[in-house]
Amino acid sequence: MTPFTTHAGRVAPLDRANVDTDQIIPKQFLKSIKRTGFGPNLFDEWRYLDVGQPGQDCAARPLNPDFVLNQPRYAGASVLLARANFGCGSSREHAPWALAEYGFRAIIAPSFADIFFNNSFKNGLLPIVMEAETVDALFAQCEASEGYALAIDLAAQTVTRPDGEVHRFEVDAFRKHCLLHGLDDIGLTLQHVDAIRAFEARHRAARPWVFAG
Repeated sequence: MTPFTTHAGRVAPLDRANVDTDQIIPKQFLKSIKRTGFGPNLFDEWRYLDVGQPGQDCAARPLNPDFVLNQPRYAGASVLLARANFGCGSSREHAPWALAEYGFRAIIAPSFADIFFNNSFKNGLLPIVMEAETVDALFAQCEASEGYALAIDLAAQTVTRPDGEVHRFEVDAFRKHCLLHGLDDIGLTLQHVDAIRAFEARHRAARPWVFAG
C-alpha cells in the first residue's frame, strides 16, 4: 500500500449528500477482485451518458458535461470534497479501489459511512471528517477559485487552505500509523513474518504426521 504522509492536490467538489457505493462504482463492475481497472468506471452513471458495461472502452463513451469530474477546471483532482454520509450503502471494497485508481488520495466530508470509512484506510485513501461549516467554506472557496488546491499533512493532522488558514482533523492513532507506513492488513501481518515462520517450524517438528504425504 502506498504510504500517505503529506499531499497537496487540486480539489473536486462533489456537492451531493448520501453518495452511496453503488453510485461510486455500480454493481455491474464488481466481478473482478484484482483491485485495478475500476478508475474509468468511478461514478459511472454520472460521468457518462450511456450505460456502462465491464470491459467497455470508456475513451469512446459520451461524457456528461454537467458532471463535476468532466469539467476541465477539475482535471487531475486528487482531493474530493463531499457532503454528509459519503460511502453509504453496501460494503463493497471496490469503492475505495475506484477512487484511488482514479487518482484521489483524500476525501473531506462532514461524515462517512462506517464500512467505507474503514475500507478507505485499508486501501491508502485518507477520509477526513470536518465540521459541516468548515466543509461549506471549502466548497465556497473551491467553486470561486479555479485550480483550488489543499495541502494535507497526516502527521500533523492538518489541512491548509490556499489563503494559509489551517484546519485540524482527528484520526485514530493506529490507522494513522498504518497510513503513514503504507501498511494494509497483509503488511501488518508480514511485520511478524519471522515469528510466524518460527511457529510453523515448531509446529512441523512437534506434529510431523500432520504434514506427511
